Amino acid sequence: MHKHHRALGLASPHDGNRDVAAIAEGRPVQPVTLLRPHAAQRAARFFSEKFPGRSIYAVKANPSPDLIQILWDSGITHYDVASIAEVRLVAETLPEATLCFMHPVKAEEAIAEAYHQHGARTFSLDTMDELEKILRATGNAADLNLCVRLRVSSDHSKLSLASKFGAEPGETKALLFAARQAADALGICFHVGSQAMSPAAYSEAMSRVRAAIVEAAVTVDIVDVGGGFPSSYPGMEPPPLEAYFDVIHAAFESLPISYSAELWCEPGRALCAEYASVLVRVEKRRGDQLYINDGAYGALFDAAHIGWRFPVKLVREPDSDARDVAFSFYGPTCDDLDHMAGPFMLPADVQAGDYIEIGMLGAYGCAMRTGFNGFGSDLRVVVEDEPMTSLYADVPAREVARSNVVKL
Repeated sequence: MHKHHRALGLASPHDGNRDVAAIAEGRPVQPVTLLRPHAAQRAARFFSEKFPGRSIYAVKANPSPDLIQILWDSGITHYDVASIAEVRLVAETLPEATLCFMHPVKAEEAIAEAYHQHGARTFSLDTMDELEKILRATGNAADLNLCVRLRVSSDHSKLSLASKFGAEPGETKALLFAARQAADALGICFHVGSQAMSPAAYSEAMSRVRAAIVEAAVTVDIVDVGGGFPSSYPGMEPPPLEAYFDVIHAAFESLPISYSAELWCEPGRALCAEYASVLVRVEKRRGDQLYINDGAYGALFDAAHIGWRFPVKLVREPDSDARDVAFSFYGPTCDDLDHMAGPFMLPADVQAGDYIEIGMLGAYGCAMRTGFNGFGSDLRVVVEDEPMTSLYADVPAREVARSNVVKL
């Protein structure tokens, strides 16, 4: 890989920092992933310092070992793993990390390996069958943290996670009671969906938690509000994350739970979206359609399949003074599905040979790549500039503004 970096005049991820314009001047033939470790560090410190509980990184959002190490160095010590491959990855990268196996449906062999070989003690479940499986696989261990997942609404989120997992109201009483008998620590968890655009998503879900606790009359030691914390994208500018934290903390404090109960969350997108962007080249222009060298089978899966709009920027010197117009993208494969409708706003004079930076691809973009049709690239370069958009860059200014609010 390093040989290819040298041939293109690029740096490897560990060779220091480069300017995005300078990378484009090197005219790379393949897409280049631009990494911003400082952005991931900032996000991790924000959650570590400001969330009123424990922050657990959802590895599925971006399983890069480099990123996992950055988060660890910045205060994230617990990791939400969803498969045995993720268990092994984190255990190998961070031997001292705490593993939380939060997929509600797991292979019995995966549970056994995670518990016996890698020290995982926290498992989620949403059925009696899964509870029995966990107990068999761990030999009825007495040191388990068992988190019962409730089904909650995804109405406030851009991507639903409401249909696949979660115990229904009529199922929770017996399940919580049985898990309480088997667990060292009993938890309740939920997931409001990805990219929650309102803190109300969490207050409504916490009402569901309250009802489940009251009905089952059990002592709960852990409340895990899951993920869903948003990032900023065109047309999706959420409230400050502090507003989500305030709502969650207030709801947690009002629950009938153990005095020593812990509050957890599982951020994925919010910790890594700003970590990476991708520099692509325009290979052809046809009207308002740009043919670029990455796409639906690369880092732009979400842009193609769920119409996600990512921030874009033409990387050209001198800057274009043409007005911005709406473009759609076609990726490099032979597949008609390799189409990103956008709209992506770029200068009207963009043409073949130009380079475009597509931002906020640290979450899911880097994780969803395939090698379909022989296209793909592992070129990565660390850059020092700010992400194209950020929920963290202006945090000090927001804190000043909040501290100046007069409370009547």
